[in-house]
Amino acid sequence: MILIGIVGVLGFVWSLAGSLVTAPPPGGHVLRLLAGIGVLALVVMAVRGSRAIHGSGAVLDDLVEQAARVEAGDYRARVADASARGPVRHLVRGFNTMAARLEADEGQRRSLLADVTHELRTPLTVIAGNVEAILDGVHPADEVHLTAILEETRVLERLVEDLRTLALSEAGSLSLHREPTDLDVLAADVVTSFAPAAAERGVAIDAVADRDVPLVDVDPVRIREVVGNLVANAVRHTPAGGRVEVAVRRRSYPAAASTQARGGRPAAAVEIVVSDTGPGIDPELLPHVFERFARGPASPGTGLGLSIARGLVELHGGTIEAASPPRAGTTMTVRLPVAPPT
Repeated sequence: MILIGIVGVLGFVWSLAGSLVTAPPPGGHVLRLLAGIGVLALVVMAVRGSRAIHGSGAVLDDLVEQAARVEAGDYRARVADASARGPVRHLVRGFNTMAARLEADEGQRRSLLADVTHELRTPLTVIAGNVEAILDGVHPADEVHLTAILEETRVLERLVEDLRTLALSEAGSLSLHREPTDLDVLAADVVTSFAPAAAERGVAIDAVADRDVPLVDVDPVRIREVVGNLVANAVRHTPAGGRVEVAVRRRSYPAAASTQARGGRPAAAVEIVVSDTGPGIDPELLPHVFERFARGPASPGTGLGLSIARGLVELHGGTIEAASPPRAGTTMTVRLPVAPPT
């Protein structure tokens, strides 16, 4: 359209110049036709341009209004991009994505505050009740009642430490002390430490490993915490006569699937797979099992263990997955890259 308009304008100028001289320019009829087409093209371009400018202007006005809502704390603000074109549409989509993330973060913050308040209320109530009963002379200050208070304070201490670890890992500010670590030895040590508890419940527990598992550059204390959490859950939820297995395997994947930014697997990794023969995870809970305070109705924990495990694994550049087919137990897979992320 622009090219036709330019040709038309040149034709019009040429025709006008010819009318000022005695002899008309050659091809005058053709030039007049081109001039008419060019003028028509310019009119069409002007109409379309005005519509585009008007549509983009309306979208930008709406964007300013919705940005003011976000500034005031209303993260439900959204801008319709139906009439936006080109860069304006990309700007609107970016704004809507930003507002949606802010809304999700605000919802998670409120949910976290409510969950923390709920979790703190129970031990504080028990502690306050026992202390008041002792002060009022209802209960003696003996070992039994003081032990109950001590246990609840330990629950509070564990909850506060879990929240601190979770916050640091999610913020990426948790310091890691990496060193070359033999994960099959680490897994065997964890299994050995849980063997008495498993035997008491009548659960068999074992560790297996592939040959030539490479050393992995990780923080052994944090990874031991992850594996210990998974094994503790497996032993707790496996009935008598069941089995828990911790397997350490070497894995290699195609380079195209190894980019962590795309959610792929590392090209060279070591997997720690904790599987059990328990009843499995409720299908409704399974998609949310790594979220904060997500737990089943019979779980005695705080619901932070798997969330902390995910944060620690991702801080190492790895991934963690949960699988629980119906009536086939639960399998937790931790995948850690052999080389640390750069």
